[in-house]
Amino acid sequence: MNAPRSASTPDRTRPPEPGQLRPFHLGTPLNLDRPSGLRLRILREARVPLVSGCLVLDAGEAVVDPELAGLSILAGDALQGGTEERSGAELAEALERLGTHLRVSSGWDATTVAFTCTAERLPETLALLAEVVRRPAFPADEVERIRNQQLAGIEKRRKRPSQIADDRADRTLHPAGHPFRRPMGGTEETVSGLDREAIVDWARARYRPGRAGLVLVGDLEPADVELLVERHLGDWTGTTEPPPPLPAVKVPEPRPVVIAHRPGAVQTEIRIVHPGPPRRTPDLHPLQVANSILGGAFTSRLNLNLRETHGFTYGVRSSLAMRRGGGQFEISTAVGTEVTAAAVRESMKELVAMVEDGPTEEETARARDYLAGVFPLQMETTAQLAARLARLMIYDLPDDEYHRYRDEIRAVTRDAAHEALARHVAPAGSPVVLCGDADAVGAEVEALGLGPLEVV
Repeated sequence: MNAPRSASTPDRTRPPEPGQLRPFHLGTPLNLDRPSGLRLRILREARVPLVSGCLVLDAGEAVVDPELAGLSILAGDALQGGTEERSGAELAEALERLGTHLRVSSGWDATTVAFTCTAERLPETLALLAEVVRRPAFPADEVERIRNQQLAGIEKRRKRPSQIADDRADRTLHPAGHPFRRPMGGTEETVSGLDREAIVDWARARYRPGRAGLVLVGDLEPADVELLVERHLGDWTGTTEPPPPLPAVKVPEPRPVVIAHRPGAVQTEIRIVHPGPPRRTPDLHPLQVANSILGGAFTSRLNLNLRETHGFTYGVRSSLAMRRGGGQFEISTAVGTEVTAAAVRESMKELVAMVEDGPTEEETARARDYLAGVFPLQMETTAQLAARLARLMIYDLPDDEYHRYRDEIRAVTRDAAHEALARHVAPAGSPVVLCGDADAVGAEVEALGLGPLEVV
């Protein structure tokens, strides 16, 4: 027999009500821009004796010439192959003695070099960072090794259904000459032609302080840091040209429905895509709320439909990739071959309903609370803070972007989320791209009447 529940015993038959959002205070970084054009941001965060740094270089793949596609990625991966003073092994040993390492990442809009070290090791770490970026050797044998790795990755990509679908969706959505039409890591043809000379020329042109930035966050004294930066980067010179505007991406007419044929495939990768706005869009926060409701959270409409109601998939999501020169909206999932057409139908149904009718007040409130609530979890460590501040530089965002974020998210209304999504996403103009067995799914997909079917 169950004992009676006392007033202090929680009622476990109902989930608890969410509590009030706790205050979150983010410090304001000091802006100490250098005469060279290097933007320097310093944020003192002394809770632990660590410092995280992120150097942002205006060296993204989007400005690479089409015939050299993959160059930014190759140069970034080869950056730690050695310097004019040390071999790659000697550089790795020097970083290991400091208890740190450099993380080089190249994307469409920038190349970043990040690190985390103990506060007392910052002078030596910053010296090594400057040496790597300013005096890279790019040894021919290291370039060859890393180029072969990149080519192997390209070959592997051609065999993975999810990446086949991604690449085909990019080609379907973007016009000829647009960098987003190609894989960010280049193609076998372009990467095979890259050599040490091409990488050296790229680094000489793009690894420059003008339009670059350095973020340092942690247990540090700004005056001391400013002297360190002057010592190691003060005579660094040069700038880069602003990136040219990217070609316009228009909604294809009629809507393409493309199947990348994989005979005998037991699953189908599904992509529904649409051009999206750049990161600086004033509709950012309403779009984030709308996307969370549609497919950006586990309790989203898409997931509740395709996973929970129909059991088509383990998971489905919608996403907004917002870059400096434009973005992309996408619904993505993988389902069994036998339910491919039904999954496409239900995905389109949810997208159309969201764009035409918008979310409910309850959905909007839940998405607002979720996005505002998890935001501080993304800013817990010095490395997370440095990465966030680096994004402000990459996308030319105001310094108070994150100070305003939670208030602006919580101010999004149901109508604002609805109108933003309807303004930027047209379901009737959203290409549908599949990677699967066209013989097994083609007729049912064509019967949906979404657009002319092409099998490639």
